[in-house]
Amino acid sequence: MIPILTFLAGAVGAVLRFLVDDACRRRWPGAFPGPTFAINVTGSLAMGLIAGMVMFHGADHDWQTVIGTGFLGGYTTFSTSVLETVRTGGRRGLVYAVLTLGGSVGACAVGLAVTYVG
Repeated sequence: MIPILTFLAGAVGAVLRFLVDDACRRRWPGAFPGPTFAINVTGSLAMGLIAGMVMFHGADHDWQTVIGTGFLGGYTTFSTSVLETVRTGGRRGLVYAVLTLGGSVGACAVGLAVTYVG
């Protein structure tokens, strides 16, 4: 049952990514790939929260598989951010790459920290 739920969650995540990306691009058109940045950072934050719930609060590992691998795997889009980095090019591309990586790792760390019980 977990593989089926993971598959379905991935489909929902991919559709949500499309809708968020489309809505952001319509509202804020421009050359900088902000929608992909926002999607990846919010997805990384959610992954940190899910991982923290499993690590620190005993949540079922199956939820991490379904939500983390399925939903968030479909929602986040790091391959698109790499393409957008190359397409943006130059200093802007470098800034985008650093912000995406730093923001995503930082957001995941925040999610873990929020769930940590010392």
